[in-house]
Formats: sequence, structure tokens, C-alpha cells
Amino acid sequence: MLNLAISIIPILLLIWMMTKKNALPSHIALPVTALIIGILQLIYFGTSGRLLTANIISGALSAITPISIIAGAILLNRTLSVSGCEDVIKQWLEGISKNQIGQLMIIGWAFAFMIEGASGFGTPAAIAAPILVGLGFNPLRVAMLALVMNSVPVSFGAVGTPTWFGFGNLGLSDAELLDVGSLSAIMHTVAAIIIPVIALRFIVSWQQIRRNIIFIQLSIWSCTLPYVWLAQWNYEFPALIGGAIGLTLSILFARYNIGLEKKETTVTENTVKPLAFKQIFRAMAPTLLLIVILIVTRIKQLGLKGMLNDATPLWNFHLGFADLHISQALIIHINQILGTDTAWAYKTLYVPALIPFFLVVFVSIPFLRMDSRQVKNVFFDTASRIKTPFIALVGALIMVKFMMIGGDHSPIMTTGNAFAALLGKNWQYCAAYLGALGAFFSGSATVSNLTFGAIQQSIAHTVGLPETIILALQSVGGAMGNMVCINNIIAVSAILGIANKEGYIIKRTVIPMALYGVIVAIVSIFL
Repeated sequence: MLNLAISIIPILLLIWMMTKKNALPSHIALPVTALIIGILQLIYFGTSGRLLTANIISGALSAITPISIIAGAILLNRTLSVSGCEDVIKQWLEGISKNQIGQLMIIGWAFAFMIEGASGFGTPAAIAAPILVGLGFNPLRVAMLALVMNSVPVSFGAVGTPTWFGFGNLGLSDAELLDVGSLSAIMHTVAAIIIPVIALRFIVSWQQIRRNIIFIQLSIWSCTLPYVWLAQWNYEFPALIGGAIGLTLSILFARYNIGLEKKETTVTENTVKPLAFKQIFRAMAPTLLLIVILIVTRIKQLGLKGMLNDATPLWNFHLGFADLHISQALIIHINQILGTDTAWAYKTLYVPALIPFFLVVFVSIPFLRMDSRQVKNVFFDTASRIKTPFIALVGALIMVKFMMIGGDHSPIMTTGNAFAALLGKNWQYCAAYLGALGAFFSGSATVSNLTFGAIQQSIAHTVGLPETIILALQSVGGAMGNMVCINNIIAVSAILGIANKEGYIIKRTVIPMALYGVIVAIVSIFL
């Protein structure tokens, strides 16, 4: 019991610090929590100073992955803004529909759905959110909408990575893995009837939602029907293809005003002038190139994915405190840190930073005819925006590393097992929340599945619940946890220039996340 209390108290303290009145910003609260957990590991759990130091090094290095993605996304966003592309895209979208609901569903829902299917890693919010802000929507409200909207497709994000890789160590057959994916898609699809509607409420009124509910549901089902159908026989492409179909249909519905109220509700009162195709193409070219690169580098059958993940050794070095290995695909792998089993790796060419974000920016600079002053502004602005998020992410990832020290007796495992023992067969009603907890800590549905998949499988066997349903609930939980995930909140806030609002965002996005868990628990009873 004492172990459980020691494991939970730091997390409760973190939540309190970030949600109390005059809340502490994440770049203070997270490092403080990491320090507290480190002290507890050292004094109470008896962890060696060497292992703690190794995890500090690994955690700090792990921040390179999300911060490089954030930096790339900000860089592209600033490039589009400074070059004038953002204004053209805004005018074009207003030409499709001046209706706020139409714009929010096309970009915040369908477009983000497709990007999640291609890339994941928080990329949808990084691309979609700035476009919505460019249309005149409030950045803080857009951040919350983006976080809540980007939940349904996540189990099949990055061409199904959370499913096939997240559960890859559980010894499941391909048929069982397909069943997990199919069940999770059904749960997500039912939740999607309500969740995007709640997300819209962060920006528009209930009256606007009611007046446009037919279009909203058409846009939702345009993505989820092909998504749930594909998931019956494939766990890689449901989000990617479902999003592409949904985006196309949503644009058509908006263009012909199907399901939208006749009275136009604009964000700005400016009269929209018709744009030439050449203008639209030039402004959209960087984004289109980004999408193409994401797709061709994520689909295994095209061959590039294998090349970018080639782990064939190229160079090996001994750094004194660890061993450094670099592969032919420039995968940097550091292991045996301080003589422990602690390791870190960075897929230089596969993490969506250098490719596609930085690559697209470097191609776009001459294509958009940007001068040296504009380029300088873009890079300086990006550098200034990532300083604080980097500190917060280092704190978050070191905290996660500390929480996972101890294997089966680690604080994170102790917490999960305690709740399972307490609930027994009723665990089915709460299983999704454990997945959400994993995403909250780690910043990734994939890591949540890797961390808690074995626990969920063990609980299912122990208390006699269907294994595939419990794992599907874990998968859905990891996806819905994106709404409150610290890493994602820090990332979208940094990209939109929002400062010290992490606690404010969590207090509001936790409500749809909690509702999501209730919906999928009820749905799971009938599966």
C-alpha cells in the first residue's frame, strides 16, 4: 500500500501544480516532479545513483525527438506565414466555405485525420492548427480543438504503428492483432459521433453546431465509415485512407453547402476575391509536398520506409560513458549508458523532422522566392519559440524514465496493477483510462501500448476477460489520452505561440477524454 502511495503522490502533485489557480508552467512543474520522483527512487526504492543518472541522460536525449518535430513544424508554419502562403490558403478556404463549422471540420477533423494516418507523432496538430489560426480562430481554442479532434484516428496513426508495433511484443497472431484493430476502430467510430461535436464547442456556440449538425455528421461519417470498414481486414491504412476519403467528401459537401446553414458565418468580414489556380497551387505546394513525402515514406510497400529505417551498422564508437552506433539510415543509437542497460535511439531520417519538415522548408525557400531577411526571421522566430518547450519536454521525459525504473515493481506498473486488483472483472470499464494514463505520461499512444499492453493482457487472463477487447480498450485509451498528453499540449502551444496555458488546457480537454472512456466502455460490453 505504501508503494502505491509513493508511486501516485508525485503524479497527483504534478496535476495539482499544473491545474491549480496561478498554475505553474510545464517547464517548471515537470522538472520539479522529475526531481521528486528521482529522490524517491534513490531513497525509498533504493535505485542506484548510476542508474538514475543514466536515465537522466536517456530522458534528456529523448527530448530531441519531439523537439525536432516541433521545430520543423514551427519552421514550416513561419515559412508559410512570412512568404504570404498562409494568407492565400486562408482566402482559398474561405472561398470553399465561409462557414466556420465547414472550415473547422475540413481542416481540424478530416485533414488532421488523414495526416495522423500518414505520420502521427503530433504532426496533425502541427499542420492543421496553424491553418485554423490563420483563418482567424483564437489560438488557445484551436489548440484544444486540435487535441480533442486528433484522437479517433490515433490507433492507426503513422500507418498503424500504435497497433502493429505497440502490441508487437505480446506474442499475438496476425488474426488476433487484426481483431484488436477492428474492435478499437468500432469503439472509436461510435465515440466519433459525439467527440468532434464537443471539440467544436471550444470555438463555436451550441446554436451554430445545431444549425450545421447535418454537415458535421456527414464529415464525421465520411472519415469513420471507410476507416472502420478497412480496419476489418487491415491495421495499417484505416486512418490514412479514411481521412483522404473524408477530406475529399467534406470539401465537396462544403463547396455545395450540403448540411450547412444557408446564412454564412464568417470569421472575418473581408470580401473574398477569386483566386487563380496558380496562386492556390503555389501557396499549397509546400503542404502538398509535405503530405506526399509523409505518405511515400510511411507505406512499407513503396520501399522508402525500409530504407529510412535501415539498421545495418555503419560506424561504431565508444564514448567513454556509452557505446555509440550509427546505421546506414543514420539511426543514432547509444546503449550501455554508464554501464547500465539504459539506451536511446533517434531515427534521423524517419522521425518526421528532417524529413519532411526541414526538407520541405529548404525546398520552399527558393520556390517561394523568399529573400535573406525573410529566411532569417523564420529561423530566429523558430529558435525563440522552442527554448521553453525543450525544457518542459526534458523534464517530462526524465520523469517518465524515472516512473518506469524497477520493471514489474516500477511506480507506473505498481499503479496499474493496484487498480486491476481492486476492480477485478469490472476492469473492462476502466481499462481505457490506463491507456490514457500511459499517453499522458509518455506522449505517445504507441509507447502507452508498449508500456501497458502486457499489463492489460495479464489482467485479462487473470480475471477472465476477453484479451482482444481489453487490448482494444488499451489502444483506444492511448489514443484518447492524446487530449491530455503533456508532450502534445506543449507542442501545439509552442507552434501556436501560447505561453503557460498547459494546466488550463488539461482542465478542459480532460472532460471529453473522460466521456470518451465511458462511451468505449459501454460499447465494449456489446462486442
